[in-house]
Amino acid sequence: MFENGLKIDWSFILENVIYYGIQILILIIALLIISPIGKKLISAALNKSSSRQNVSEARIQTLEKLLLNVFSYVLIFIFVVMFFGIIEQPIGPLLAGAGVVGLAIGFGAQGLVSDIVTGFFILLEKQIDVGDYVTAAGYDGIVEEVGLRTTKIRGFNGTLHYLPNREIAGVSNHSRGNMRALVDIGISYDDNIDQAMAVLKSVCEEFESDPRFMEGPDVLGVQGFGSSEVVLRIIGKTENMEQWGAEREIRKRIKETFDENNIEIPFPHQVYVQKNN
Repeated sequence: MFENGLKIDWSFILENVIYYGIQILILIIALLIISPIGKKLISAALNKSSSRQNVSEARIQTLEKLLLNVFSYVLIFIFVVMFFGIIEQPIGPLLAGAGVVGLAIGFGAQGLVSDIVTGFFILLEKQIDVGDYVTAAGYDGIVEEVGLRTTKIRGFNGTLHYLPNREIAGVSNHSRGNMRALVDIGISYDDNIDQAMAVLKSVCEEFESDPRFMEGPDVLGVQGFGSSEVVLRIIGKTENMEQWGAEREIRKRIKETFDENNIEIPFPHQVYVQKNN
C-alpha cells in the first residue's frame, strides 16, 4: 500500500506491535506477580525478625509501611528501565536529561530533601511508631504511617492529616509508658469535704482491681476552689490508651455514688438584680 508516495508495510508494523506488545504484557504480568510476593516476603521477614529480637509490634508496623513504600518505588523504577529496554530506546540519554532537569529544579526541591532528612531521623531516633497517640505540627491523633516524605496522623474525628516531615519540629508522644487518668469533681460549698472524700475513696477502691489501672486510683484531696464549687481530684496510672475509658467509668460511678449520699455536684448559678426606678 502507498500513502503520499511511501510504501507502508503494515505486516511489518503488525509484527512489531505484537512482538513488543507481548513483551510489555509479560513485563506487566511479572510486575503484578512480583509486587504482592515481595510485599509478603517483607512482612514475613519483619515478623520473623521481631520474634527473634523482641521488637515491639508498633515498630514492626512502622518499618513495614516504610519498606513497602520503598519497594513500590524500586519496582516502578525497574519497570521504567525495562520498558525502555524492550522498545530499544537507550536509557542513558533519558537519565542524562533527567539529571539536567533535576539540577534545574533542585533549588526548588529543598523542601523535599528536608522532608526526607527529617523523616530519616524520626525513624532512626524512634520518635514515633505506628499506633502511637501523638501531638505533632498542631495535630492530635493516632499515627497511621511514617514515611520518608510525609507522616499520616488520624485525628479523633476521623480526619487523616498528611504532615510533611519538615513541619514536625517537635513531637509530643502520649503513648510511651503508662498514662494518667485524672478526674476533677466539684462539690457544693455547703457539703462536708471529709464525707465527700470518703465517698470518693470508696469509688477508687472499686477500681483497684480494674486491669486498666497499673497504680491507684487515689484521692489526692482538694485541688482548687471554683466560683460555685470545691474541686476534688482523683488520679491513677493506667495502661496506654486506656485512660479515657477509665476516666469515663469513674465519673459515672462518682455521679451515682454522690446521688446515693445526697452530695451535690453544683452547677453555675446566675443572679439577676433588677433595679426599680
